[in-house]
Amino acid sequence: MSENLLNTSNIKKLNSKKGMLALLRREPLNYEKAIRYVDYEKELKKLQVELIKLQTWVINNDKKVVIIFEGRDAAGKGGAIRRITEKMNPRHLRIVALPKPTEEEQTQWYFQRYINQLPKGGEIVFFDRSWYNRAVVEPVNGFCTESEYKIFMNQVNDFERMLTESGTILVKMYMSISKREQEKRFRDIKTNPLKQWKMTSVDEKAQELWNDYTAYKRKMFENTKKGKLRFKIIRANRKTSARLDVIKHILKKIPYDKDLKV
Repeated sequence: MSENLLNTSNIKKLNSKKGMLALLRREPLNYEKAIRYVDYEKELKKLQVELIKLQTWVINNDKKVVIIFEGRDAAGKGGAIRRITEKMNPRHLRIVALPKPTEEEQTQWYFQRYINQLPKGGEIVFFDRSWYNRAVVEPVNGFCTESEYKIFMNQVNDFERMLTESGTILVKMYMSISKREQEKRFRDIKTNPLKQWKMTSVDEKAQELWNDYTAYKRKMFENTKKGKLRFKIIRANRKTSARLDVIKHILKKIPYDKDLKV
């Protein structure tokens, strides 16, 4: 262990239950990562208390909240949503991860199936991917026509403006990882029997189509600037810090009562 880690505070962290568990999670022993994980758990707990205050404010004031998670495949969207919601009241939130549209849905206005998932008063809805599938995933993989893509890009800002003008609070985040980190995570998914279900045919082509995703992602960001509801880009190569950054951004964007007693 390096000298800068040999202080009373860090030794106390390592001697705690969480510290010992963090040490034993990895081989060989990594004291620095274990200390960092203990700090993360402590900060996460504090932020989760604030999330409960936020949810209580939403419920008490009949607010409608939509939180969108976009990003590269394996960027950690689902993991971030789990950390956000694990201490919240499940009766007043929903996590939406829609499958590919049915034949009937394909005949409808593109936004219709997302409208059907919007929150009622006192509810928070988390979208693990959203209508922005049509801005990036669909055109990259040939799941929509050029005309459908252009119509979406022309309508999305007006759609979100109508949502917010009608009283829905909308928070949009994009979780960004490097190509190398994505490759590493895919390798882990493929070799872990508990995670293999996560790998889809779209994921399989993500590395090969990296530059195409980048091009459409940039077009999406440019288009959202026109509508003034921009994405918050979360640097997500390190999962723990990304989760904390996500929660901090949500707490910053939603004007809940920070003095609320819970």
